[in-house]
Amino acid sequence: MDRSIVLLNISAVERETGLSKDVLRVWERRYGFPKPGRDDNTERQYSPEQVAKLRVIKRLMDTGMRPGKLMHQPLAELNVLADTRAGPRREANAPALQHAFAHLLMRQGLQRFVLETVATLNRAVGEAWMRGELQVFEEHLYTELLQAALRSAINAFPRLSGTPTVLLTTFPGEQHGLGLLMVEALLVPEGAQCISLGTQTPLDDIVRAALAHKVHIVAVSFSAAFALRQAGDGLSELRRHLPASIHIWAGGEMTRRLRKSLPGVRLITDLSAAIGALRID
Repeated sequence: MDRSIVLLNISAVERETGLSKDVLRVWERRYGFPKPGRDDNTERQYSPEQVAKLRVIKRLMDTGMRPGKLMHQPLAELNVLADTRAGPRREANAPALQHAFAHLLMRQGLQRFVLETVATLNRAVGEAWMRGELQVFEEHLYTELLQAALRSAINAFPRLSGTPTVLLTTFPGEQHGLGLLMVEALLVPEGAQCISLGTQTPLDDIVRAALAHKVHIVAVSFSAAFALRQAGDGLSELRRHLPASIHIWAGGEMTRRLRKSLPGVRLITDLSAAIGALRID
């Protein structure tokens, strides 16, 4: 099993899909789908792909289709079928989305919300945008509301004196900053002090900020589209200009494409690894 994939337990799948635990278990026995793995405690663990398929099956069932006819169809075909049976398009409802984020944060806590909900939602939103189901303004609205919810939850934690201090940013050319906020949301409950420079910070300024704030870790985020060579060159240069006592983390989708390690740089290929890395560093 790929450790970089965030798996969901049966309770999370129930929340994400609207399908009860009993229904999920019956389908597993009757149809052989979903087919979850098991964790060390023999609890069911569902992949994002299975959850996405369950979600679209639920959509089609809501239009009157029977599940037995849907289980063994590929996800791509189910999405096309769902699009053809969809009724009039509904625009994004900002108050409802805001309320949903607040409810989930209260129910799950900040770290679980990021690992179990936000990662799955981001993937689903990205896929919906690629299929043309979301307009650009709707994707931007989702991102803005999510960032506001995360910042509010982060700010609720007291700022404790002590270590470690983490500097968060991206290199020039990397405009995606949601990953920085997600990492901050995981580290702040662990007692870390996070200083975010936002996106597209010149390397010289990253070095100056790291030294001025006496940080212990510099964490740089990369989206999937960021050029591998540009990232590697930038991280190597950053390593040369920072003292060895300051750790460098590189995280985000791009890091999964790296074929080799970078000397003096810790690769955070999935969000949950950031918590463990903080405790080690």
